[in-house]
Amino acid sequence: MMRSFSLYKRPSRELPSMDGIVATNADQEQANQPVPWHLSLPHICVALIISALFGYHIGVVNIPLPYISRDLGFGENSLAQGFVVSVCLIGAFAGCAISGTVADRLGRRRAFQLCAIPMVLGPILSAKAWNLASMLVGRLLVGCGLGIGAPVLALYVSEVSPTQVRGSFGSFPQTATCIGLLAALIVGLPISSTPDWWRACFWISTLPAALLLLGMEFCAESPRWLFKNSRWYEAEHELERLWGAAHAKAAMSELVQSEQSDDLEMIAPWKELLDRRYVRAVLLGGGLFALQQFSGINAIFYFSSTVLKSAGVSSDLAATVSVGAVNLVGSFVAAGLMDRLGRRKLMMWSFTGMAVSMAMQAAVAAFGFLKPIRATTTLIGTLFYVFSFASGAGPVPALLLPEIIPIRIRGKAMAFAMCVHWVAHFFVGLLFLPLINATGASVLYTFFSVVCFFAAIFVKRNVVETKGRSLEDLEMLLVAGH
Repeated sequence: MMRSFSLYKRPSRELPSMDGIVATNADQEQANQPVPWHLSLPHICVALIISALFGYHIGVVNIPLPYISRDLGFGENSLAQGFVVSVCLIGAFAGCAISGTVADRLGRRRAFQLCAIPMVLGPILSAKAWNLASMLVGRLLVGCGLGIGAPVLALYVSEVSPTQVRGSFGSFPQTATCIGLLAALIVGLPISSTPDWWRACFWISTLPAALLLLGMEFCAESPRWLFKNSRWYEAEHELERLWGAAHAKAAMSELVQSEQSDDLEMIAPWKELLDRRYVRAVLLGGGLFALQQFSGINAIFYFSSTVLKSAGVSSDLAATVSVGAVNLVGSFVAAGLMDRLGRRKLMMWSFTGMAVSMAMQAAVAAFGFLKPIRATTTLIGTLFYVFSFASGAGPVPALLLPEIIPIRIRGKAMAFAMCVHWVAHFFVGLLFLPLINATGASVLYTFFSVVCFFAAIFVKRNVVETKGRSLEDLEMLLVAGH
């Protein structure tokens, strides 16, 4: 195949002519064949390290926290212990606030490498911590790296994945997060016999962060980001690496058509998120992440052991491990169904299942005559709730938003949506235990159930199905207002 875009090696703000890139019949026949997914998978696997690290750092302090607080001299201060957990989320919000600008200006690859630096330095500082302040600074650095990396991962996966498997690939971050959570649990087990083991738990996390930093040097840049920045030849070259030479020309043609439906300014200012063409998609993104968090999922992940123990479950540690295992199984189910059922239907069923399971737990907590079955019902309801979340409401929003948001504002819009995510995540984690102690499980679980039912209706009324459509087709459709 001729390298049609070798004409465009020099950066230019002027779009390439459509005359030079019209696909021949032979090219079109090749382009109609499925894109070989195995070409892009290695690049995505390297990027997924950020999700695995997210899961690991969320869970790494859960088991060792009593030993950390004893060694660093704040064992009697429950507020300080909670801050060791939550300060990571404060850093994540700060990192997320700049992630859109970083991704737009530096590109997706360099953004990944930038986020890996604090995720190497932060755990080193935590591992060598000598007091509470040094531990908090280390955790804050880790959070900054996570905040930058999470929105960039969503962008990268959606932009380099072939259309026919974009849904399945889009569920991989959730799977990687589950693996990271389980890894943190397993890595923390020796601490009962080796009290100083918590330092090793932090040292271990520097290895995947360093691998992300180095591995991204050999991964492909997003062709869509390169094209938007007038680097035509490099965009074509990366498309050939990711999708194969047979599909590069047709993909470039779609990029040009999409670009002609938008203006040519490469990086949109923040105020453009309020433009009437984009504001609906931006608010939809923020709304989905807010509903995802106020459904109570991270309260379950953080405090499942406490909640299950209070409900009468005898082996709360085994039950907590079961929660992690079910979360992983649900993410595999999502990977298999994403491109079959579609994003919209999967989210509707997911939120509905979460609502039913929360209503079931609220009922057994409210009515005394159900006390004999409370422990069993709470455990089954919790596992079903986590499975429902992992099979839809967990992975879909981060995949859906890059699909429905035009590339011109994609970086900043994802940063806004993820900032909403981190703020809601922080307050749910902060307020769950005080609220459940003040109001009781029945009231709080009823609230979570209502949120989940509302979320299912919200998805039905506002979310467009994106299964099987290229990002360029979606962008032209949504910007046109259809």
